[in-house]
Amino acid sequence: MKRVSWRDYVPATAAGRTFAVISLINAVGTGLFLAASAVFFVRSVGLTPTEVGAGLAVSGIVGFLTTVPIGAAADRVGARRTLIALQLWRACGFAALCLVHGPVGFTIVSSCLAAAEAATQPMTQAVASATVAGTDRTRTMAIIRTVRNAGFSLGALLAAPLLAADSLWAYRGIVLGTAAAFVVSALMLTRLRVDGADAVQRKVGPLAALKDFRDWRYLLLTALNGVLNLHVTILAVGIPLWVIESTSMPAGLLPALVLINTLMSIVLQVPVSRAAEREGGAARALRLGGFAMVLCCAALAAAAGPASAWAAAAVLIAACVLLTFGEMWQATGGWELSYAFAPEDRKGVYLSVFSLGGTGQRIVGPALVTSVVIAAGPAGWLGLAVLFGLAAVLVTPVTRMLRVTTPVPVEGLS
Repeated sequence: MKRVSWRDYVPATAAGRTFAVISLINAVGTGLFLAASAVFFVRSVGLTPTEVGAGLAVSGIVGFLTTVPIGAAADRVGARRTLIALQLWRACGFAALCLVHGPVGFTIVSSCLAAAEAATQPMTQAVASATVAGTDRTRTMAIIRTVRNAGFSLGALLAAPLLAADSLWAYRGIVLGTAAAFVVSALMLTRLRVDGADAVQRKVGPLAALKDFRDWRYLLLTALNGVLNLHVTILAVGIPLWVIESTSMPAGLLPALVLINTLMSIVLQVPVSRAAEREGGAARALRLGGFAMVLCCAALAAAAGPASAWAAAAVLIAACVLLTFGEMWQATGGWELSYAFAPEDRKGVYLSVFSLGGTGQRIVGPALVTSVVIAAGPAGWLGLAVLFGLAAVLVTPVTRMLRVTTPVPVEGLS
């Protein structure tokens, strides 16, 4: 294996390096908000936990429904211009959160934000890919993901003293700081000049793009990636609840699992992404992500057995390590395959469709993990392991069908 150096964590082009800085600023703003969002919703907006959940559920559905139409608009005006508009849209949305009070206003503003945030990921992928040559695309996306993980952590640290102040304006300051980060990102994007990022693709109406999408093979790949994306809900919801309800590990050790995941993602995402640079690597990475999640679910089922707190903790640490490898492999394979199989004249629409797998997971995943998997006990985790295994096995035939319809050979496919 090639030795990793610090240069591997730096994009090869000046545009790529600039975009990495933009991504860091975005992530710091997002991490700032995520660390304080729950408290802000209750203390500033005046919501109950039930109202927060209902508002976020509605906004998630809005984000799901608007992603592809926004992607079609990006094909008409260019990915970079669309991303600039989305960043300003998000900035206005966060500023508006400081003015709302009550569940109705919160749901409306959150829905507007969800529409912009759901469309930001595919536009980020499109612009980032345009900043580098095709052979460096996967590494650049890995660097950006590494930078984002570091930014989330930094943002959470910056939020700590403001949370400790426990005042209304401290909470609003956090939200306004997030809005400011998106304004800075938009301004930096206006100075980013990249061939292809402003190219106008096929001019399809936003609603027509959704209605006329007929590539069922790409939809199958989207669905498989959405299943494998369940690692997000497992880490955020499944593991904490499972630890509290069914294992002997002290709940106080939960932050250690999150720290392991974060540090591994920061340090190892770039080396792991090299798997997609070899022939057949992208599909192999996606399969490996699924099999890693199979082992993770098996470990989570086993964690309910040990009576010793330290034994349970050891099993859960192993599960967290497996989950993190599954996350990194899934991200690497998904990035490369989604971009490679998207037609050049419809990148915005196709990448937006692909992102629906992750959006759908965020809508369905919490209910699946809490109401089905955890409710069923260890057998529920084993059933989820079967689902991950099936998704991993199906990657090969689905990518093979897609390759047949791809007009030119693409690196990283098998």
